[in-house]
Amino acid sequence: MNESDVNNISGVIEIFSFAKITALLFGVVVLGLAAKFVTSIGAGLNKRIPSRRLLIAQTATILSFTIYILGGGYLFYGVIQPPKELLLAVSGMFAVALGLSLKDLIASVVAGVILLFDRPFQVGDRVTFDGTYGEIKTIGLRAVRLVTLDDSLVTIPNSKFITDMVTSGNAGALDMMVEINFHLDLAANLREARRLLHETAVTSRFVFLKKPIAIVFSEVNFAERPAMQVRVKCYVIDVRFEKALQTDILLRGNEALIAASIQRPHDVPARLLSKTA
Repeated sequence: MNESDVNNISGVIEIFSFAKITALLFGVVVLGLAAKFVTSIGAGLNKRIPSRRLLIAQTATILSFTIYILGGGYLFYGVIQPPKELLLAVSGMFAVALGLSLKDLIASVVAGVILLFDRPFQVGDRVTFDGTYGEIKTIGLRAVRLVTLDDSLVTIPNSKFITDMVTSGNAGALDMMVEINFHLDLAANLREARRLLHETAVTSRFVFLKKPIAIVFSEVNFAERPAMQVRVKCYVIDVRFEKALQTDILLRGNEALIAASIQRPHDVPARLLSKTA
């Protein structure tokens, strides 16, 4: 073994010394705590300033990304301090293996950066993805976490959002359109029903009155017979109250229709009842 080989081995040992590995692990822990601290500060501000909660959540996400990316780069070059020759040798040796083994992870990380700047949706948005509907809670380096309306947490890799279709209900805004359906008999007084349902929507404490309210009629088949479908389209003042708005309009709307003797679909065929019994 010549002097050059001895120098190379000693250089590798120096790079991966106990002190540097310890410092690297400590730095990783500090980065995680810093990102968690930013998230907790954002959660506290959300409670104090609810009108700005979407902006606060998005800012916290960007800061977390920045901490991980800049902090990780600093730890690698500042703590490990690899020489140029070793850096080239190691990158050439592991590039193919790392690319194959971490293909999906790298794709998700790159997709996460794209999502951060392209912004097809934001933290706090109500989205539908592959049949799953819920609110975006976090946009991480690897995955997006979505909470459904029944409080289930769904984790979706970032790369899925680059290739598949995603629908955002509010696109970064607090308000969002909500649709509530009623069914009436074809012989019902439709104009009176329209007036009652419009009044019900306008007087709901969850409706956003700066946006228009629409009452749309269409003829459909309901319980194997023709019926008139009435769709009440209005905007909820905050996406958190989506189900509260639907429930409020359904309850008070039905009460108003019953009080006004508005005819509803009836006489459901016996064969249909036997199927559902």
